[in-house]
Amino acid sequence: MPTPSAHADDSSDLKKLLPNLNDASRQRLARVLNDPGFSGAIAAADAKALAESEGKSVEAVMLDLLPLARTLSRPPISNYLVGAVARGVDGNLYLGANLEIPGHSLGFSVHGEQSAISNAYMHSDSGLNAIAVTAAPCGHCRQFMNELSPARDIQVLVLGNPAMKLSELLPRSFGPKNLGFDEGAFPVRETPLTAPKNSDDLTMAAFDAARKSYAPYTKSHSGVAISTRSGRIFKGSYIENVAFNPSLSPLQVALCALLAGGGSFADISNAVLFEVEGSAISQKSVTETVLSAIAPDVKLGLAHLM
Repeated sequence: MPTPSAHADDSSDLKKLLPNLNDASRQRLARVLNDPGFSGAIAAADAKALAESEGKSVEAVMLDLLPLARTLSRPPISNYLVGAVARGVDGNLYLGANLEIPGHSLGFSVHGEQSAISNAYMHSDSGLNAIAVTAAPCGHCRQFMNELSPARDIQVLVLGNPAMKLSELLPRSFGPKNLGFDEGAFPVRETPLTAPKNSDDLTMAAFDAARKSYAPYTKSHSGVAISTRSGRIFKGSYIENVAFNPSLSPLQVALCALLAGGGSFADISNAVLFEVEGSAISQKSVTETVLSAIAPDVKLGLAHLM
């Protein structure tokens, strides 16, 4: 199995990685990936142009892009690479891949589908209408996707298999409505929190992520921001699930954003967690634990809303 690598960022690399695409498509994709601010998202206009260049549907192009998404995978425990490409209601495509934390509980892992979905969430897309993945979604991921849209109308694409709706893959599901909530995680909504005074850019980024967090069951809004040695900032919002276990911590989401943007754990220079003090749950211990494994020299900064 190939070792995960950083983004293939030129047409020659992409020719090896994405042989199903023509030269014009690979050149367009290389321009997208070479953008210094690339964050794992392919704009709707570029997705449409790729489909037109290939003479295919956007869904078919999503399947073609899965090898690219797999390069984001970091699975030091399983060595099993999973790539995912989600399509937002706004037409943008979002890359994602599985993530595992060496030496620590499997509960810290992020599945490929969760990664792509969290990418769409952090870009504040209106929702999702399709997701392509290298293997059929496990039950954990089906439950996580179920939180996105109570209608469960997301199209699931797996190479070599007919497209299916989430409602077909997860019949008689347990979802937000079972606990009295009519809405899911999308569209992203902001919670009115009071901004910390005299805070630096990293703390304010963590605060912004906390405002956008989805926590209807615990009301424990939180966000993480990590900075890199090159000066980029990546944010992660807490994304809760009605079944609790598929929930994503804000650090997990921020790490997915870092990898989707072409970064690595070695790039992390600082991290800040913002949460509401006295909430039902805290992200402090899990955030410190994961950081100790991937960036042991980084001390977590804490910011609280009293």
